[in-house]
Amino acid sequence: MHPRVSRTLKALIVVLLGLLLTSQIVVIPEVAHITALRNPDVAQLEVPGIIGAVLFLGLVEVTLVCIWFLLSLVQDDRIFRVEAFRYVDVILAALVSAGVLILAAYAVILASRAVSLSLTLLALLGIVVSAALALLVVVLRGLLRKALELEHDLSEVV
Repeated sequence: MHPRVSRTLKALIVVLLGLLLTSQIVVIPEVAHITALRNPDVAQLEVPGIIGAVLFLGLVEVTLVCIWFLLSLVQDDRIFRVEAFRYVDVILAALVSAGVLILAAYAVILASRAVSLSLTLLALLGIVVSAALALLVVVLRGLLRKALELEHDLSEVV
């Protein structure tokens, strides 16, 4: 990978982390408060909604940090090492956790009788996307393992 690409990706990760942190601190609480004021029948969901949204974005942040470390391993030409699996496993856990969090949030919304067709479709979309991404990471993890084995075999031949 060209160093400029890696530096650009890292810069974008920093920007994304800043935007996500700002969203967690400012945007989510403000939107939840306005929504609770406009819809008093679902005002009891304000705090659980804030918690769920902040946790969800936290999982995105964890994933971005792991990608940062994987990019660093690529830059240092150490991606085919066992330590890379730690970051891939954390990404996988974050994706599965995101799917579970979406399902839990939908259950809370369903229990409060605030569910609508659009929320149902959005929850279903989130669960399917998180499951698909998790399966993709499993495949990529397998490719990383195979590449590690091949590199090891090649080093024995040389």
